[in-house]
Amino acid sequence: MAATGLPHPVLVDVARRAVESADPEQVEASAAESADRLARSLLQPVINATGVLLHTNLGRAPLSVGIDAGYANLELDLTSGRRGDRSSHAASLLALASGAEAALVVNNGAAAVLLVLAALAAGRDVLVSRGEAVEIGGGFRIPEVMAQSGARLVDVGTTNRTRAGDYRAAVSADTALLLKVHRSNFTVNGFTESADPAELVGLGPPVVVDLGSGLLDRRTPWLAGGPPAWLRDEPAVRQTLEAGAAVVTFSGDKLLGGPQAGIIAGRADLVERCRRHPLARALRPGSLVLHALQQVALAYLDRHAGEQLPLWRMATTDVEELRRRARGLDAGRLIDCQSVVGGGALPGITIASAGVELDGDRSPALRAGRPPVIATVRDGRTICDLRTVLPEQDHLLADALKR
Repeated sequence: MAATGLPHPVLVDVARRAVESADPEQVEASAAESADRLARSLLQPVINATGVLLHTNLGRAPLSVGIDAGYANLELDLTSGRRGDRSSHAASLLALASGAEAALVVNNGAAAVLLVLAALAAGRDVLVSRGEAVEIGGGFRIPEVMAQSGARLVDVGTTNRTRAGDYRAAVSADTALLLKVHRSNFTVNGFTESADPAELVGLGPPVVVDLGSGLLDRRTPWLAGGPPAWLRDEPAVRQTLEAGAAVVTFSGDKLLGGPQAGIIAGRADLVERCRRHPLARALRPGSLVLHALQQVALAYLDRHAGEQLPLWRMATTDVEELRRRARGLDAGRLIDCQSVVGGGALPGITIASAGVELDGDRSPALRAGRPPVIATVRDGRTICDLRTVLPEQDHLLADALKR
């Protein structure tokens, strides 16, 4: 059991449980199996060979930030020496990067939506298209979140067609917000229509847009080659605010390429109301998340996010480079394949990629390795997509495949 690296008190507890529950002749084997299972249940690095860039089960965006041991001026104003505001660091940089007047960071995307609704619409009506009252992964349902916030949901339009006139007809003195929700994990095709935020701005109530995926700027100035084709129809924070949205919410660990967080950005007065709401304290992130977000925001502002953030390096790697790396593994058969963004972003969009395949289902053996390799099994073949494997992990993947 010592080979698991678990602390002695943990191993003692595992052994005690094995003595209590196992056959006397099987105690040692049972304890060793339990210790190994416990060690493998702990958080640890894995190699993502699935081709899913934002794999929710694997922590979504891969993150690489450096944080030195010690204290930080989380809520200390270094100029005055008085108590400061944790929104003055990462949040202010994200506001600048997205073209917003102000921003606020909470602990995830659902929390951002909940806080906006609670702070700006409690006890009042919020208009939502029937086609946007969505449920995304983990059971996040717009109607249920709205009910928890104290706001009243008012459905407008139909599931497949909602026009600006539908919102106009439903606006009343009790309307607090017009809420647009990005259908991040499904598409509606055929006889469809939806109203853009710009069409709703003149109707009176503030327009709030839950963008979800966190693409900062459709022009992607941090990428030397400009926006890739697969981003063509993805709405972005800067352009949504320029179109007149009062507030946008989005995730930190999707296309932003940062840690799990929720960002509220937009008009300063509305963001301030969110910051002062009692829920804001319960939903705020800690210093590690804010420090990581600060580094991410700085990478965007100096236009080096394409090189500094692993997500963008992976997403924009040329297919021929992936083929070269796949050949270098000297294991399995070279194949062309298709990667996806994942994480509730760009549903139905694929990115050309390359990797290797083995016959049969090798996924249990690959997961049992150190580090574990997470692959895809399709049509009786185990596929390792190189787009989501860091180049420095290639030798580890090659060893795992050869074993």
